[in-house]
Amino acid sequence: MKPVRMFLTLSCPYCLRAKALLQQRGVNHIEEIRVDLEPAQRVHMMELTGRRTVPQIFIGDTHVGGCDDLVDLDRRGGLVPLLDSAPI
Repeated sequence: MKPVRMFLTLSCPYCLRAKALLQQRGVNHIEEIRVDLEPAQRVHMMELTGRRTVPQIFIGDTHVGGCDDLVDLDRRGGLVPLLDSAPI
């Protein structure tokens, strides 16, 4: 399974929803980067994604996007194959 990295804040309901969906799909570990504790990480996230909102989710080197993007990917049947493909 590819590693999952998520830029998030502790109180974000969309972050919690995205984490729950990933866990339902078998993800045991999510590298959490808290932009509320480290403002420089938000700047880094914005440089990587061009977005300011959280969550911002990466599966391997692929930027999936936010919670709505993750849910849409799952509904189209693309989330599990992306998670299960060989690590980069």
